[in-house]
Amino acid sequence: MVTRNTLLTSGGAALALAALAACAPADETTATTPSASASTNVCTPSTLATKTAGKITIGTDNPVYEPWFSDNKPSNGKGFESAVAYQVAQRLGYSAENVTWVSVTFNNAIAPGPKSYDFDINEFSITDERKQAVDFSSPYYLVKQTVITIKGSKIANAKSLADLKDAKLGAQVGTTSYQAITDVIKPSAQPSVFNNNDDAKAALVNKTVDGIVVDLPTAFYMTSAELDGGIIVGQLASVGTPEQFGLVLDKGSSLTTCVSTAVDQLRQDGTLAVLEKQWLASTGGAPELQ
Repeated sequence: MVTRNTLLTSGGAALALAALAACAPADETTATTPSASASTNVCTPSTLATKTAGKITIGTDNPVYEPWFSDNKPSNGKGFESAVAYQVAQRLGYSAENVTWVSVTFNNAIAPGPKSYDFDINEFSITDERKQAVDFSSPYYLVKQTVITIKGSKIANAKSLADLKDAKLGAQVGTTSYQAITDVIKPSAQPSVFNNNDDAKAALVNKTVDGIVVDLPTAFYMTSAELDGGIIVGQLASVGTPEQFGLVLDKGSSLTTCVSTAVDQLRQDGTLAVLEKQWLASTGGAPELQ
């Protein structure tokens, strides 16, 4: 699990990012993937077969949420995933003015068939099942799923998975958050399915569910800024390979190798760590449910 420390000051984060941004893609050949050295020649706007020549089109959902995006405006560069997207575009040679955003629902983004985007970023966990329909980049974030509730809920004092057996839980459709309920918690009641986290949150407030499952950064944001009396019940232990977020591309996309190389460079030179500290809350105070 990635450790998140206290937030950087805005000045410190800006200086760190400025120093990282000063390195042109052609200078960064330290990535261990075989494609890294070749990327300086083939991963450029003049050679990449993007949806629109000279531009890169990035997809995400609508609405989008803190701390991944800010003010429901992916194009403002604020929020962890918006910032990551622009850094990837920059490594491929696309300036901010040559980045175009399109709205794509979560399920449509990972469904088989041609895509309206060059890559999509929307907290997509990399799974073998999804790999049958789409390509994934190298992972840009490691994550755990988390149960949250509100004061007065019957699971507010839950300390273990056994304490959640009789709970009515819910999560967004098609997500690993939902899968965590069915595969890890395994409650006696059928989980509720919601179109998005706003609907799940409303159900929690209206007490039609006892708790919802979201990724850890979202859990911290929801309980501290969006829910009156919000409580983090606990994190769910990872089963098997740690859960990872990756950028989604069309199956067999010619861009996959270059996008993965860009993500690898961002990890290796510390950019992802800087962005994580800037935008994502600390994981302190979130117990693990056993």
